[in-house]
Amino acid sequence: MKAMIVPVTAFAQNCSILWCEETMQGAVVDPGGDIAEVEAAAKRKGVEIVKILLTHGHVDHAAGTTALKQIFDVPVEGPHEEDAFLLEALPETARGYGFPPCESFTPDRWLKEGDTVSFGNVTLEVLHCPGHTPGHVVFFDRKDKLAVVGDVLFQGSVGRTDFPRGNAKDLVSSIRNKLFPLGDEVIFIPGHGPLSSFGDERRSNPYVGDRAF
Repeated sequence: MKAMIVPVTAFAQNCSILWCEETMQGAVVDPGGDIAEVEAAAKRKGVEIVKILLTHGHVDHAAGTTALKQIFDVPVEGPHEEDAFLLEALPETARGYGFPPCESFTPDRWLKEGDTVSFGNVTLEVLHCPGHTPGHVVFFDRKDKLAVVGDVLFQGSVGRTDFPRGNAKDLVSSIRNKLFPLGDEVIFIPGHGPLSSFGDERRSNPYVGDRAF
C-alpha cells in the first residue's frame, strides 16, 4: 500500500490518500475540506478513488465528505455509529468554525471493532478507539505496518478529550491497550502534525508513554 498526505482546512488536517500499488484503486481518509486539492492529488498519482473512510466526525475531518462523494460517486465508510451526533451537527459546526457550508450525512456503512475495509488488494483492519470522540476508529494495515489514527495519538501528544463526549480514560486505554500492542515498528499517520511510530511514542510520549505509567 502507498500513502500520501494532503493538508486541508485552516486546521492543517492530514487528509490521507491510500492506494493499492497493484490496482491503483484507493481511498481518501478524512476529507475535511479543500476538496479540489484532494481530487488533484489523486489525479496526479493516477489513483482511482473507490471509497471514502472516516476516522471520526469532527468538522476538520468530515466536512468535505459529501462534496467528495458527489465527485467520485463512492461509498463512505466509518466512523463508528457513536459519532452520528457529530455528523448530524456538521452544518452548524462548520458555521461556528468559519468553514465553507457543508451537509450532514449518514455513512453508507458504520464501522465497529473487528471490521475490515478494502480497496484494490488492500485490506485494513478497523479498531474502535474512543476517547477523543466516542465513535473514533483507527485503520491498520498489518502487512505494511501502517496505521491511520486520526486524532487519537500525535507525535509527543494525544487527542483532546474536552469536546462533547470525550473521555480521557477511554483515550488512554485505546492507545495503550489497542494501538501500542500492534508493535513498536508501526508507523502512524496522525490527524495533524508529523508521522511517528508506536515505539517512539511508547518510549517518549509524556501522556501515554511507559514512563507515565
